[in-house]
Amino acid sequence: MILIAGPCVIESKEQIFKIAKYLKPYSKKYDFYFKASFDKANRTSLDSYRGPGIDEGLRILSEVKKEFGYKLLTDVHETWQVEKAAKVVDVLQIPAFLCRQTDLLVAAAKTDKIVNIKKGQFMNPEDMKYSLLKVLKTRGCEEVSYENSKKHGVWLTERGTTFGYGNLVVDMRSLVIMKKFAPVIFDATHSVQMPGGGGGKSSGKREFVAPLSYAAAAVGVDGFFFETHYNPDEALSDGPNMITPLMLEEILRNVDCIRECKGEV
Repeated sequence: MILIAGPCVIESKEQIFKIAKYLKPYSKKYDFYFKASFDKANRTSLDSYRGPGIDEGLRILSEVKKEFGYKLLTDVHETWQVEKAAKVVDVLQIPAFLCRQTDLLVAAAKTDKIVNIKKGQFMNPEDMKYSLLKVLKTRGCEEVSYENSKKHGVWLTERGTTFGYGNLVVDMRSLVIMKKFAPVIFDATHSVQMPGGGGGKSSGKREFVAPLSYAAAAVGVDGFFFETHYNPDEALSDGPNMITPLMLEEILRNVDCIRECKGEV
């Protein structure tokens, strides 16, 4: 099982190393990727914390890789960031708002890194095959299929769909639909966001992370994405929807049980 975990954004080297240490047990059990963003370019307010920037952020992530041996995942928002990030990380993540951004997808596809495309909150899951195909064609593959996407290193991530103002819902059918095209990751923490619900920032309801994760495990996905922080309520970004390491431990224990028994149902 693919497991992506780590904080929303790099707040400091101390913060990153503390969270990375908490996640050490999972690096042996799963196909594990440590996640942290050097920049959050899609914040609600101009005054919101964005991160340390690409140079300092990648330096810190490089130290995480050296210290813990983790594979790394980070977001890229603009084409010029791709080459720099690809020198350090193993997965280039295309943010949900940018999932149709052709130049960004093509730039990421020209690297030898895995490309994780997050489904836009506004997207029909069926239409994600066109974003996927932009990467596959750039990598010399003309046919969209699960097998081809896996072979050429492209994932799709579900993170909820806009439902009215300031709310997201997860249609579990989207996991089944997108798995026809590519390995599918369920982003359990962003799926409980309430965009703009915090008065100039996003809010969220982390109490729904667990039940949605269990539903996704029952449907069948290739992996999970959990933004994790030792003190989410004090986090500088995405605090209301992030979970603690203790919550992560319990959720994964139950996810593993569901995955093990799923074949017997």
